[in-house]
Amino acid sequence: MKWGPLFAMLAMLALGAWLVWGPRSHPGLPPLRDGALTSEVRFADDKGVLEAAPGEGGEITYRLLFRDGSASEEMSRDQLRAMLPAQVFARLTDFHTNAAFRLLNITSWSSLIWIAVGFGGQLVFSCRFLIQWLVSEKNRRSTIPEAFWWLSLMGGVALFAYFVWRQDLVGVLGQSSGVVIYARNLRLIHKQRRREMSSISLADPKPVHVDAMRAVSVERKPDRVAAPTGG
Repeated sequence: MKWGPLFAMLAMLALGAWLVWGPRSHPGLPPLRDGALTSEVRFADDKGVLEAAPGEGGEITYRLLFRDGSASEEMSRDQLRAMLPAQVFARLTDFHTNAAFRLLNITSWSSLIWIAVGFGGQLVFSCRFLIQWLVSEKNRRSTIPEAFWWLSLMGGVALFAYFVWRQDLVGVLGQSSGVVIYARNLRLIHKQRRREMSSISLADPKPVHVDAMRAVSVERKPDRVAAPTGG
């Protein structure tokens, strides 16, 4: 087995994680202040972060930074609190305890269920390539086993549900077409299997047992007519 493809997968995974969570994960934002903490925010179609950092007097001040490069004036904690409902203000300024929320881009613990659905679907979806790769390496030629399509179908359904929850149209479109193709391939495989079984049964009918043939011949033998006797 060649390990090059596996190392390439891990490298791509590391690159993707760095692009999502690395220092350039918020392109277009104005420069952050030293020691700043951030929380994701969205206003209508504009995405950005709430920045909290020590101001000139050492007091924590806040700014709203957006990806088009714009930024609000510095606000004190009281000014920010006056703008927001109490629950939203508490969540938005809870920079430390909501690190997992920021990492997964969610706002509540119940959303972890959907995160599990998404990760589970992606795991199943990735296993299909692993199985296809192992079978191909074993056969020394490109082979697509039936398990590949079953894993594709299960992973596709899970990811479709996840993208619907995320309201991600690109993901929904990709998985909706894929799920139909996976199901169709499974149907074609089973139809071909039934055709092969039918052709085998027609080409090689079951032999009739000899005893059964004898029984039939005895049943069809006409009764012997008694010869007339002379008087």
